[in-house]
Amino acid sequence: MMKTIDQTMMESALCEAREALVHGDVPIGAVIVRHGAIIARGHNRRECDQDPTAHAELIALRQAAAVLGRWRLSDCTLYVTLEPCAMCAGALVLARVDRLVYGCDDPKAGACGSVMDLTRESRLNHRIDVLRGVSDEECGRLLRDFFSERRLVKL
Repeated sequence: MMKTIDQTMMESALCEAREALVHGDVPIGAVIVRHGAIIARGHNRRECDQDPTAHAELIALRQAAAVLGRWRLSDCTLYVTLEPCAMCAGALVLARVDRLVYGCDDPKAGACGSVMDLTRESRLNHRIDVLRGVSDEECGRLLRDFFSERRLVKL
């Protein structure tokens, strides 16, 4: 069976998520794609940088803006392993990202359809096309394994 472009790009986001494990961060990864090519990458760095805003999505957004030399990312798709939180979903709207593809839902803090939906909020000036559940099993397993291991260490 042939992989779709969405599955292929999500694999790249999963590779980024695994990079977060190297420095003890929650394994969430993101890539930004424009015209079929990855132009930016990011993974969680909150622990590493001691920065509450160092989420994978924001790191990738900043990098994409620098690469393109503009803050409007209207011709881009962001792939991320976990449904974005309110901060990241808000940043995606502000950056005018066209499309969001994410792996697994975040039932505690998801802001793209689970708990709330900033990406399609009619009162905001931009809406984002969202595809959820791409490689959701693998994305979810990576997070579950991380937190299971953390709980074992604390015992």
